[in-house]
Amino acid sequence: MSTLNYSAPSPQLAAALEAARAADAVIRPLFRNNLAVEIKADRSPVTEADRRAEAAIHDVLSKHFPDYGFYGEETGQHAMQAENVWLVDPLDGTKSFVRDTPFFSTQIALMRRGRLVLGVSSACAYGELAWAEEGGGAWLDGKPIHVSRTAELRDAILSTGNLKTLAGKPEWANFGRLVTGVNRLRGYGDFVHYHLLARGALDVVVESDVNILDIAALAVIVREAGGRFTDLSGGELTLDTTTVLASNGSALHDLVGETVAYGYRRG
Repeated sequence: MSTLNYSAPSPQLAAALEAARAADAVIRPLFRNNLAVEIKADRSPVTEADRRAEAAIHDVLSKHFPDYGFYGEETGQHAMQAENVWLVDPLDGTKSFVRDTPFFSTQIALMRRGRLVLGVSSACAYGELAWAEEGGGAWLDGKPIHVSRTAELRDAILSTGNLKTLAGKPEWANFGRLVTGVNRLRGYGDFVHYHLLARGALDVVVESDVNILDIAALAVIVREAGGRFTDLSGGELTLDTTTVLASNGSALHDLVGETVAYGYRRG
């Protein structure tokens, strides 16, 4: 991980970064070591690395903030009525992890009275650490980052994640029209395209079939980098959010929304 180049991190941010380092220490030696894989009820994979990393994160966060709630990918929801709740995916991208590719990360966010206010995204195998705190800007590997200034669709780079749900809806045809209007289409997925968006290397991200734990920290990072992060209907993120429209915050956000997404409805 990088040396922290942020003059006054809050105690919460300092704890989240410490927890991310603890998770990295668990995950790094287990990567490419052919761990046994279990399949959960929702058909997603889980490994020893997922469980041990979440335990390490919980130990750190509960030591510093014993009264905070905790919502973890592997252990579920605890004390969700608390004013402050940690949202944790210890190993987002387990499918990549078990296929020996480095596109996985640890995601730690803090939700305060229903609003996401802090995010840490640590990709130990990929070699990037991003973090943000409300009002403190966004940082990648110790340097401040900002979204692009692209405002025209014809100049925009669009990245997509899992689009299975969108592909089965009438909006899929609208998405096809969107693709023909952008400058470039890529499918970086996972944490990667949000780090790229936050540092100005691409302009728009569209995803469906996500979990709030996958994106909570990344939403804070993109927002603090000057971008905008909503669901596909243009609404604010909640614990039930399953879709994403993220952008550099320019006119592109509403333009993409009006083209493909703002009519989107779950179900």
